[in-house]
Amino acid sequence: MQRVRLDNGLRVLLAPDRGAGVVGIAVHYDVGFRSEPQGRTGFAHLFEHLMFQGSESLPKLEHFRLVQSSGGVFNGSTHTDYTDYFEVVPPAALERGLFLEADRMRAPNITAENLTNQVDVVSEEIRLNVLNRPYGGFPWIHLPAVLFSSFANAHNGYGDFVDLQAATVQDCAEFFQAYYTPANAVLTVCGDIDVGQATDLVARHFGDITGRPAPIRPSFDEPWPTSVLEAEHVDQHAPQPALAVGWRLPDPVAELREYLAFVLLGGMLADGESSRLQSAIVAKAGVATDIWAGPGLLGGPLDSRDPDVFVLGAIHSSEVPAWTVIDAACEQIAALATQGPDDPERRRALARFVSALYRDNDGIATRTQSLGAMELLHGRAELLSELPELLSTITGAEIAAAAGTLDPSGCAVLRVVPAGDR
Repeated sequence: MQRVRLDNGLRVLLAPDRGAGVVGIAVHYDVGFRSEPQGRTGFAHLFEHLMFQGSESLPKLEHFRLVQSSGGVFNGSTHTDYTDYFEVVPPAALERGLFLEADRMRAPNITAENLTNQVDVVSEEIRLNVLNRPYGGFPWIHLPAVLFSSFANAHNGYGDFVDLQAATVQDCAEFFQAYYTPANAVLTVCGDIDVGQATDLVARHFGDITGRPAPIRPSFDEPWPTSVLEAEHVDQHAPQPALAVGWRLPDPVAELREYLAFVLLGGMLADGESSRLQSAIVAKAGVATDIWAGPGLLGGPLDSRDPDVFVLGAIHSSEVPAWTVIDAACEQIAALATQGPDDPERRRALARFVSALYRDNDGIATRTQSLGAMELLHGRAELLSELPELLSTITGAEIAAAAGTLDPSGCAVLRVVPAGDR
């Protein structure tokens, strides 16, 4: 991999893979749910939608047409700490893809008409994915409000209808000016590229975008819970109750090794039918119909900065109290903390995670996005390829120590109650 930094501050990551047959282009902006203004819940996601509504030089839908007519695919997504946009195109369309990303970085077409339209689109997305779906947004929308106290960490990143409808074109202009500057972004070009040619094309299309200082990112740290924090959410469509327990994690960037112990711990607890929670709680005791555990509220492990959350989730019958499931799970966690895993169990968890990592990043689209996210969040895209080796050095004692921090007396508990059970 090679890096270039343009005069306007844009960080560029070039990752050639000459046998890929396609090229991935991704732009990661250092702004996500945590950075949106108070009183504007869902604004970062809304702005992601607006970035697809044309620019000063291209009308609405032209970005879509140009990518698809080249045989490519594209999308964007909003995360806790970043927003990303990507396309995968044939190598011959590399310059077209770079032009399109540079074009909307330079001047998206933010109008009252586009804003009104996208507020309606996002509102409908919320109805479809959250309000009218069983367990919609569970647990990432409601659990943070139980675990955290600050607006940045606790609010609903999908957005409140009132907040979305109150957004103005001026709000959008200020958000773009503050966060969508080249100095606040990472451009990743991955796949079948010639590095020299790609560097020249990047400079040609991105080099003349006006540079503005990147915003100073505040610390979003806040005190860890010292007691059980509980809340209940009534779900109009859920057929069975559900629960989520959240614990704070070590800083994914500053305390990477300690964090990675929780990645393997999650696998031992819930990945596969032979895992501890699946076998003890679902198969043997039958107190839950499904159970899962691991780092990350949204996007999985290593997809956000501090604070991050270790989540235990389960779906259970109405006849089983939530705390019966939680107590049974905490017994398994305590056993791991006391005895630690044996080496075969550690190796199985490692093999499962690494296999999924390779499988997920085999395609250029996901690999380009992963490299860009690692570069933005951790400062080293190389971490993606280093993870298997790093995880292989995590010892059973370190995993036991991680399990020991999952204290049932210092966590957040969210109970989902079907409306019919009230």
